Amino acid sequence: MNTRHEASFEPNYKRQPKFKKKTSAFRKWRRRISIAFASLLVVMLGAGGWFYLTPSGSDIRYMMADTLISSQHRYLAKYLIGQEELNDRVAEYMKRFDEMGEIKDEHNVALASHPASDVQIEQISTAKFKGFIMYVHDPKMIRVATTSVVGSGETVLSMVKRTGAIAGVNGGAFDDPEWDGNGFKPAGIVMSGGKVLYKGDGMSAPVNVVGIDRDGLMVAGRYKPSQLLDMGVTDAVTFQPKFIVNGKGLIKNQADGWGIAPRTVMAQQKDGTIMFVVIDGRQPGYSVGATLYDIQKILLQKGAVTAANLDGGSSTVLVKDDQVVNKPSSKYGMRYLPSAFLVFDHPEQFDSGNIWDGIDMQHFDSSQPRANTAS
Repeated sequence: MNTRHEASFEPNYKRQPKFKKKTSAFRKWRRRISIAFASLLVVMLGAGGWFYLTPSGSDIRYMMADTLISSQHRYLAKYLIGQEELNDRVAEYMKRFDEMGEIKDEHNVALASHPASDVQIEQISTAKFKGFIMYVHDPKMIRVATTSVVGSGETVLSMVKRTGAIAGVNGGAFDDPEWDGNGFKPAGIVMSGGKVLYKGDGMSAPVNVVGIDRDGLMVAGRYKPSQLLDMGVTDAVTFQPKFIVNGKGLIKNQADGWGIAPRTVMAQQKDGTIMFVVIDGRQPGYSVGATLYDIQKILLQKGAVTAANLDGGSSTVLVKDDQVVNKPSSKYGMRYLPSAFLVFDHPEQFDSGNIWDGIDMQHFDSSQPRANTAS
């Protein structure tokens, strides 16, 4: 009996150390969590200090801010650099772009004779971005086309199909107060076929333009519309900056490259060949985008003597043979735009007309949804 009685108490005696072991294990686990949390907090504070207080961290912070500035989410940049600095930075960019546009271009291009319809596309692929260069060896094949729908922009694909063009890329800037407007109201000027179709600030106000003259010479910089007519410019849109002049790049480094984004750029080689560079972006795992400094390096290697930025971001698109070649960044598809650079077999037969003639564009509300859409 005694033996059984003693044995009956043994299990209870052995349970007590197990409880103590569990308590001890819980304390160790809790201590490890606390240490890990404290370590994470220290790392976060250290990273925050590096991000905001060191030169290398600030370089990345401002690159991120510039990327947001060049997107439809510009307002978010204030959380990286503050609202006042955001306003100052945008103003500084605009000032510098105007100054770059004033740099004299010697137009050191020897226009050569090229066979008609000689249009080639080269793929660009780096670890950071992917895109294409379209070579138009006869620059006289290029014309500016405009939307054909009153009250609405038109996709570049639609413009190419409608006009029978060989290829096309997106063109100039436009009024888009909510970043999802209808693309009908251009910013600055639009010229096509030697005519000024749109002049937002009149014929005497200087504006940054990208275009081409009657001889096939690329013209980029800050001019009055009246000057462009005197210079023989036939086709032009408004955008900036001009960043290669006389074969020299004006962008000093990545920090001056206006952030990472999808890009569309127009350039000209010494023999007159026009290069349209289209870089995809905002698509992690495929292509995040490029700075203007990235594109400047590519174009200088390709022998560009002149280069200027066109509208980019979700507007960036390249169409050839009625097919979209690149991958536009917007999940909603191609944007509806007021203008595009198109390439024609017979450019002399193309007439864009003037969709804005007779419309009071001073009071046009660009924030309204598209009145119509083009297929």
